[in-house]
Amino acid sequence: MRIIDVKAPGGPEQLVVAEAPVPRPGHGEVLIKVAASGLNHADLYQREGKYPPPPGASPILGMEVSGTISELGEACDPRWKVGDPVCALLAGGGYAEYCVVPAGQCLPVPANIDLIDAAALPEAVFTVWANLFEPPRLSAGETLLVQGGSSGVGSTAIQIAHAFGARVAATAGSTEKVQFCLNIGCERAFNYKDDWFTAARDWSQPRGIDVILDMVAGGYFPKHIELLAKGGRLVHIATQRGTAVELDLRAVMMKRLLITGSTLRPRSVAEKTALRDSIERQVWPLVAAGKVRPIVYSVLPMSQAAEAHRLMESSRHIGKILLRMH
Repeated sequence: MRIIDVKAPGGPEQLVVAEAPVPRPGHGEVLIKVAASGLNHADLYQREGKYPPPPGASPILGMEVSGTISELGEACDPRWKVGDPVCALLAGGGYAEYCVVPAGQCLPVPANIDLIDAAALPEAVFTVWANLFEPPRLSAGETLLVQGGSSGVGSTAIQIAHAFGARVAATAGSTEKVQFCLNIGCERAFNYKDDWFTAARDWSQPRGIDVILDMVAGGYFPKHIELLAKGGRLVHIATQRGTAVELDLRAVMMKRLLITGSTLRPRSVAEKTALRDSIERQVWPLVAAGKVRPIVYSVLPMSQAAEAHRLMESSRHIGKILLRMH
């Protein structure tokens, strides 16, 4: 099969098409003939040599795919059949014509979603669900600020939170992206190149913001502490502006704040399966109803993987960039 290989740690030019054996599904796994793979920032970090895959995971890039089941491993969940259209969350291996994945990390592709577009769903939906809803950190009627609302995770968070009855605001990096956030469910959206802090503070008066989903960290941290309401929750899922922050614990104690965060990739198959089950019960009906949809900016052939990574690094995109594998 064809894969995208990283010749050596470095820039997008290190990505090349190569050949590798088709993997075989093990106990409880399925083999997927990959239709498309979604790009994530973690792929860029892994390409640069800064984010190795977890022990036992495929060294091939790619953490989410869509496609059809090609083979079932031993003791596989009997719900799955050869030929079923699925999308799946991976620990690695998605930039390939075939990949193996635990059956518990697969979701059926809803009838109203194109098979290629479905590759834009798993990583974003699992991330949003694991950080905002399982355990529950956001309730109907509360306010949510999403930093980076035009990203794959950001756009998914906006849609799911809006569907569950939260009041949502977001930041984005251009007038076009701000309007996009408003179009998919935001009550307000702010250009982060302007004074987003004052705008967000004014929007959230008199209480403050209940939940902030943050991909930025760094210098944004003290601003988030100030914006949060009493009992507010600050949830970190990335650190684009640095991991070191300063914190006056008095603000945390006086406001009774919860500061948390998580990563998804190293979690156990059992944890990811439990998330999958909850997502299928509570989010997948919203996808089937068109209330939550994959936002796809561009679909490129696997031969243009380097161009896809350059596009992601440029931050011009809105939503997800996908690689078509066949």
